[in-house]
Amino acid sequence: MAVTALDLAEPQAPVVRKSGFRRRFARFARNRLAVFGTVCLLVLLLVAVFAPWIVPYPDDVADSLNFDAVLAPPSLAHPMGTDEVGRDVLTRVMAGTRWSLSMAAIVLAIAVSIGVPLGLCAGYYGGALEQVLMRITDGFSAVPALVLALAITVLLGPSLMNAMIAIGFVWWRSFARIAHSQTLSRKQETYVTVARSLGASDFHIMFREILPNISSPLLVSIALNAGYAVLTGTALSFLGAGARPPTPEWGQMVAASRSYLPDAWWPSLFPGLAIFITVVSFNLLGDGLRDYFSDE
Repeated sequence: MAVTALDLAEPQAPVVRKSGFRRRFARFARNRLAVFGTVCLLVLLLVAVFAPWIVPYPDDVADSLNFDAVLAPPSLAHPMGTDEVGRDVLTRVMAGTRWSLSMAAIVLAIAVSIGVPLGLCAGYYGGALEQVLMRITDGFSAVPALVLALAITVLLGPSLMNAMIAIGFVWWRSFARIAHSQTLSRKQETYVTVARSLGASDFHIMFREILPNISSPLLVSIALNAGYAVLTGTALSFLGAGARPPTPEWGQMVAASRSYLPDAWWPSLFPGLAIFITVVSFNLLGDGLRDYFSDE
């Protein structure tokens, strides 16, 4: 029996395809800026969790006074210098990480809890309910977020918790729009039709069928909005409508130290850098998540 060249050829190894998760993760890992932002956020999270035990001067978190070291420039003892009453700036910046990340978490929890159900109901039911809900969303969108949050905070009283609540009740509109548009495109899908034919309730269809399938753009929006929520919260504190002294909140620290510029630049510069790094890191993470979910 003749042996052909095809018979002698070595069998080709089967092509191993990456799973969906591995493929998306590889695409995310190739985005170096997204990885950098994620690492920065992980470091900030660790600092926020362990700040009470790792800050160099725990007493400076509160209202301690040290008039012998007022506005001392950066040194080995105080790498970021001291503020107007002699408190260590590094200690207060590290302690402020917990407040800023908590602000982002609480604001987004409130915003998502309001905006996503409203958007789902508007997109799923349509008709008059859709018109009413989306016109309310348009009304909130007509007012700048900072102005509306400032008005609510002044009405409730200046405090950090009231600032979080105010920003949360302002921030829901973007999530409502995303949930509305995504629901409009998903409610005619086959899995929704099958669930409806099996007698599933509207609540089940919206929150067990549609919501998991629109989670990708919502997660991207959450990451992108987290940085802006931190920025708005620090702006409220800077304007005197947020955190009150001696809370080590970054916006309040910048506001308290701005009178000493340009001679004593360090009490304002380092909290400002912390705000900048946090906001940019959330934006980089959001861009990376957009790449991660791009094939869905």
